[in-house]
Amino acid sequence: MKKIGVVLSGCGFRDGSEIHEAVCTLLAIDQAGCEAVCMAPDIELSEMNHCSMELTGAKRKVLVESARIARGNIKNITEVKAVDLDALVFPGGFGAALNLCDFGQKGAAASVNPEVARLTREIHAARKPIGAICIAPALIAAILGKEAAPTLTIGTDPGTAAEVEKTGAKHQNCPANDIVIDQANKIISTPAYMLAGRISEVYEGIGKCVKAVVEMA
Repeated sequence: MKKIGVVLSGCGFRDGSEIHEAVCTLLAIDQAGCEAVCMAPDIELSEMNHCSMELTGAKRKVLVESARIARGNIKNITEVKAVDLDALVFPGGFGAALNLCDFGQKGAAASVNPEVARLTREIHAARKPIGAICIAPALIAAILGKEAAPTLTIGTDPGTAAEVEKTGAKHQNCPANDIVIDQANKIISTPAYMLAGRISEVYEGIGKCVKAVVEMA
């Protein structure tokens, strides 16, 4: 059974992983007959109240929050190596651009969590596929833009696309229910809630993304 790593960034779209996207990813992996290996970095995030959409001033642990989505079956990303996986997928949510890296604050000048960057580079160097959903392609661009010039999509937002291209990556517009495949780099991306208005659109795009990842693995 193929093992597909799923990198989570918390629990909740404003301060962590987008829950619909994460669950759609896990469902698509299971439907493909593969095993999802959930992981997250053990760092703190700034808590967002998802009713008022305002920061509370409290801190939460990314690993602990991500465990909610993974039903407790989660690993610290420091424990995971490329040899343990057949592929890697990043759901979106602001956590991908705030907790896994700081693209949400610094754009193309973003720095990336060292363990997230390490595992992504290991997977890429091993010629194993990477799936990136919603804003997560910006994270991939921050890691691999200069060295691999991957082709990615975050949908159609011109400002975000411009920052992605400043990293050395190439942006391609794409509807929410479709994917962009970079065959040379084995990177598949889909816009999800960067564009989608309905969860059905999100699941269609993520389903295609995971299917392509599994086929490449």
